[in-house]
Amino acid sequence: MNRVLLSIGLVSVLALPAFAQKKEQERTENAGTVMQEILNAPDSIPQDVLDKAECVVVLPSVVKFAIGIGGSYGRGVMTCRDGKDFQGKWGAPTMMALEGGSAGLQLGGNATDFVLLLMNSRSASSILSSKVKLGGDASAAAGPVGRTASAETDVALRSDILSYSRARGLFAGISLAGSTLRPDNDANKNLYGKKIEAKDVVLNAAVTPPPSATKLLTTLDKASPKNKSNK
Repeated sequence: MNRVLLSIGLVSVLALPAFAQKKEQERTENAGTVMQEILNAPDSIPQDVLDKAECVVVLPSVVKFAIGIGGSYGRGVMTCRDGKDFQGKWGAPTMMALEGGSAGLQLGGNATDFVLLLMNSRSASSILSSKVKLGGDASAAAGPVGRTASAETDVALRSDILSYSRARGLFAGISLAGSTLRPDNDANKNLYGKKIEAKDVVLNAAVTPPPSATKLLTTLDKASPKNKSNK
């Protein structure tokens, strides 16, 4: 009997890392699907805005929960253009977590997909190092929508982060002020099979992109192969 229980226990212990890795792989694959569907939509992120983004955060299926006036909980991925100057191809993803909320973040009963564009290296470096409060530690605003909209608007020029949401088939800019975004290094460990910090994934190219990130990176490389921001 003891041997049977021991065997069951060993199987369970060995299965946990595999289950956790599969969960993060699926999350990364879902992020790729969300990004592809959004960029294929007729009224989407402006090309001019995407071309000037240093990094993209994709958070599939963020859910609302009731704490006071509302809140949110979401997990997803962040990918940046390679190199310390963010001029290269889109690189290996690091896992991210969105938490908190405000009166302006009322997602209703359905899950919502979020896409955040980090428009400068300052915001990217901050988020890779620690928890960042959107609208506080980093300026954030609802991003402009429409293929031909310009990145030279007051909102885009003033903001470190531009945020978008997709719910019930509708895509729009939305303010996430009051929420926090942070690296999810536990999820990184699950995805890559070893302990690794977000900044090492992005800034130091410490890992190669996993197969689960292929759709996300291929989609972004095709949509925006070159950083056109003015350095």
